[in-house]
Amino acid sequence: MEASVKIFSGNASLYLAEQIATNFGQALGALHIQKFSDGEFQPVYNESIRGDYVFLVQATYSPSDNLMELLMMIDAARRASAGYITAVIPYFGLARQDRKDKPRVAIASKLVANLLTTAGANRVMTMDLHAPQIQGKIDIPVDHLDSSAIFIPYIQKLNIENIIFAAPDVGSTNRVREVAKYFEADMVICDKQRKRANEIAAMTVIGDVSGRNVVLIDDICDTAGTLCKSAAILRERGALSVRAFCTHPILSGNAYENIENSMLEELVVCDTIPLKKQSSKIRVVPTGELFSVAIRNTFENKSISSLFIHSNRK
Repeated sequence: MEASVKIFSGNASLYLAEQIATNFGQALGALHIQKFSDGEFQPVYNESIRGDYVFLVQATYSPSDNLMELLMMIDAARRASAGYITAVIPYFGLARQDRKDKPRVAIASKLVANLLTTAGANRVMTMDLHAPQIQGKIDIPVDHLDSSAIFIPYIQKLNIENIIFAAPDVGSTNRVREVAKYFEADMVICDKQRKRANEIAAMTVIGDVSGRNVVLIDDICDTAGTLCKSAAILRERGALSVRAFCTHPILSGNAYENIENSMLEELVVCDTIPLKKQSSKIRVVPTGELFSVAIRNTFENKSISSLFIHSNRK
């Protein structure tokens, strides 16, 4: 009997896993996560997965139960003799802790990588890691999907005149440069200085945005402080409009209020993390089709990089 693809989901990403499975052309696998009165839980596969290619969809945003749930799903699949286990992590949590930037702190992204490997994952599929070098911390193959495959067609449909791209901080420069290169457009950088986490002390714009329509691109929108501050400064510098594209909508604290009261025309995000509530300025673009194609290509040993629009332009 030939091995088949089976897609399962944890509680955190059920909405997205259903889209992925539908785009793939099959139903989600039968997985039940039993919960006990003391808060303990236990994933149980209600169908055979022996020898199969098993794809487990679970974003690891807060709370930490989401990560633990994924690890237990991997362990259960390994003990059920799954042939090949891929952890599909739309949002890879704790990725901002990717280095020792001060004394006596953890490198959490490496810890998560070790846990995934120890649990029994054979492969990781994720989207827009906060720091791409985290792939080097994971000792199994990583399929790193790029949200530009979704954002670029959206931007093209807007048909924006006098477009210029902006990086909301120095760390986003490479990501923004690739998209700007695709559109053969210029880019600027918003250089920020922080007082502490989630609080900006000062920001300067490197480049000229006068009379231009600005598109900000980033991987994470947490409190939205950086994006809103960037939008205000860019408008002060003469930008005609400012809109933002962010892959992962964490949107914590006063993020929704900040966005509603900002100079942003719109904030376009992916559905890697579900929105807590709706907003007139926030647009959500689906990732289910991209993940389903990546899963099929993985199973059929086809290229993943072929899915990245900006890398295929001649």
